[in-house]
Amino acid sequence: MTNLTEPGTPSYPMARDARCPFDPPPPLHDLQQQAPLTRVRIWDGTEHWLVTRYEEQRELLADPRLSSDVHRAGYPRTAAASGTTRVGFILMDDPEHARLRRLVTAPFMIRRIRAMRPAVQRIVDELIDALLAGPKPVDLVEAFALPVPSLVICDLLGVPYADHDFFQANSKNLIRVSIPAQQRGEAVRNLHDYLAALLLKKAGQPGDDVLTRLARDVENGELTADDAAGIGVLLLVAGHETTANMIALGTLALLENPHQLDLLRNSDDPAMVSAAVEELLRYLNITHNGRRRVALEDIRIGETLIRAGEGVICPTDIGNRDPRAFDHPDDLDLGRDARHHTAFGFGVHQCLGQPLARMELQVVYSTLYRRIPTLRLATGVEDLPFKHDGAVYGVYELPVTW
Repeated sequence: MTNLTEPGTPSYPMARDARCPFDPPPPLHDLQQQAPLTRVRIWDGTEHWLVTRYEEQRELLADPRLSSDVHRAGYPRTAAASGTTRVGFILMDDPEHARLRRLVTAPFMIRRIRAMRPAVQRIVDELIDALLAGPKPVDLVEAFALPVPSLVICDLLGVPYADHDFFQANSKNLIRVSIPAQQRGEAVRNLHDYLAALLLKKAGQPGDDVLTRLARDVENGELTADDAAGIGVLLLVAGHETTANMIALGTLALLENPHQLDLLRNSDDPAMVSAAVEELLRYLNITHNGRRRVALEDIRIGETLIRAGEGVICPTDIGNRDPRAFDHPDDLDLGRDARHHTAFGFGVHQCLGQPLARMELQVVYSTLYRRIPTLRLATGVEDLPFKHDGAVYGVYELPVTW
């Protein structure tokens, strides 16, 4: 079980330096230099292990003796519990996690994602056409970064894009840890009920989409209706929130590093674009409140003993800035080989949708800056509203012009 904190124990999460909005909080760098594991205090006053180094994070995230089940005693919750509705399989352990995940693996396999690329290219081009034909300045989040992945995931899942205002608003509340638990719980229930209704509709009017597959699994007895709706919520939220934030924050990072932007904009090499995506994922690592687990039994890692029932937090944002794993890790270097980053997690819980996210980012990053070569910020970086209050980091707005 977790213990009440001792005096001097640092609190987690920590504040970023406003002058360096792309970097993890400076205290994480200090802790990383001191030791691979440190005791920290979270919002409810309990202590847990914070793992700040790359190798130790990978070792622990791959260890089956750590549980992802948020309902286990000692689990380091990001905020107060918001209700009993579960969002898919993300906070489950094997074998149930693996069983449910396998049911939706096929649509995210690399061959299927490659076949989607021309359609994604059309979406990106059409949205850029609309940008160029419309007024400026414009909020790139609202006009481009959010619509791209929302249109893509809606098509893949079989969700009407006409409902995007509803699911985007509830998704934002679901991942914000700064709002009351009741409000987050309401967002989960809203999305769950919405997906449950769509699944019922798909049972009578099937299509070539993920929700139809899930509806068929419910009919075959492989899934409960509740689990199917929960998986739908997970895929819908994760399928647009994370990629939208990477599009906007990645664009901002490139605009603030014009030499790197020039390298990307002037290259015709698909390998360069792919490398740029991996480096931006490493550098920004938008999952910024740590990947959380609880020990099922005693685990020794180096000189540290993690006891059964103790919570473990692996902030991969600082792990991806570990100089033991990446040379000059605080530099954005699109020429580096960053494929071993852990922005998508590590182990059995690494992101199911990473092939889709990579493909979308490759299309966006290889198209937007070529078609709008004079793209620039329409405000100062210091005036941008950064998402410090959620499980996913980014900007709420990104005013741009050209």
